[in-house]
Amino acid sequence: MIKALLSLTRPANLVTAVADVLAGMAIAGYFGVFDPAPAPVGWLCLATIGLYGGGVVFNDVFDAELDAIERPERPIPSGVIRKSTAVLLGAVLLVTGIVCSFLVNQTAGFLAIAISVASLVYDRFGKHHDWLGPVNMGLCRGLNLLLGISILPDQVLPWVWVGVVPIAYIAAITMISRGEVHGGSPTILRFAGILYALVIGCVAALAQRQQQLGTALPFLLLFGYYIFPPLWRAVKEPIGRNIGLAVRAGVLSLIVMNAAWVASFASFPLAMLVFCLLPLSRFLAKIFAVT
Repeated sequence: MIKALLSLTRPANLVTAVADVLAGMAIAGYFGVFDPAPAPVGWLCLATIGLYGGGVVFNDVFDAELDAIERPERPIPSGVIRKSTAVLLGAVLLVTGIVCSFLVNQTAGFLAIAISVASLVYDRFGKHHDWLGPVNMGLCRGLNLLLGISILPDQVLPWVWVGVVPIAYIAAITMISRGEVHGGSPTILRFAGILYALVIGCVAALAQRQQQLGTALPFLLLFGYYIFPPLWRAVKEPIGRNIGLAVRAGVLSLIVMNAAWVASFASFPLAMLVFCLLPLSRFLAKIFAVT
């Protein structure tokens, strides 16, 4: 029962959400502040766990009938978890995320509300649209990066535009994931590869702007190493299994991209701390589904 409830929250993905927030804090310059307070860091990490977890729980709630056909082994269609229980869990997680954010500041709180709304819109409506769905899902991650930046509220507006980078990356993964059950289109997979390359280029350009390209480069190279080979295998043979592996690699590699953000705006040691979340996420991915 407990494992089934945890599986609804996609634990491996929750780790990537924490990495998003830590990257946002680095972009805001929080780790460069003299003796930064640890409490806001902790509250925002708890907040993103609640917000992401609640969002994916409601994803399974709204998909229960479809999953009964395509993925009957999942907790809700299999009958291990009742839909009403899942609704309660999702609501508690979203409310927890919002409350934890307001404990940091109002800007973080309102961003948390925006994340909750964006995730519910995606779960109920966005995923069914060819172009709106990927953008909607990407928006959730873009707002999550801004949630980290909001640890210093006055830094949100100057850096709001960097939210476009995770929007593009997650939009690419979302487009790929649509072929996870029945197979996909090589054209869409190739377009996703172009978006991947643009994302790496954007992070590299920002690292150069911060005069930290040398520090960020190892993480960007690792990022490319993790995401492109599985994608290329899916392009050559766009069957469900290959696409699923490409999606899994894309999601977990968010941690490496976030480590590159931290290396660009903070320091190599802090970037390595974020990178060390990857083994944890991969371990959890062996126990719980990523998609």
